[in-house]
Amino acid sequence: VQVMESGGGSVQSGSSLTLSCTVSGFTSSSYCLGWFRGKEREEISIVDTDGNERTTDSVKDRFTISLDKTRNTLYLQMNNLTVEDTGTYYCEARVSFNNLWCRMPRAGGQGTQVTVSS
Repeated sequence: VQVMESGGGSVQSGSSLTLSCTVSGFTSSSYCLGWFRGKEREEISIVDTDGNERTTDSVKDRFTISLDKTRNTLYLQMNNLTVEDTGTYYCEARVSFNNLWCRMPRAGGQGTQVTVSS
């Protein structure tokens, strides 16, 4: 399984960015893709191929995750960015296991940097 992110950049506070993540090599049609931030891999948003999703409260009103299954591509639309959103955003492919939703990592990308200045 391979994962590749793109779309980061340097923007002013209040701007928008869209991150993209393309996944390849999954043999199963059922999987999860999520966005994580920083070395600690803070969970930002995850979605599965059934359309279920979870987004952290701190960005829920500004960030929107979406999955285009026809292109195996995950997006994160980020609006009204703040300095606190600065960081490296990683895309990670996961699967559910033993009723643990989207818990098991399968592959991750190298990350894409988002820098927001005031």
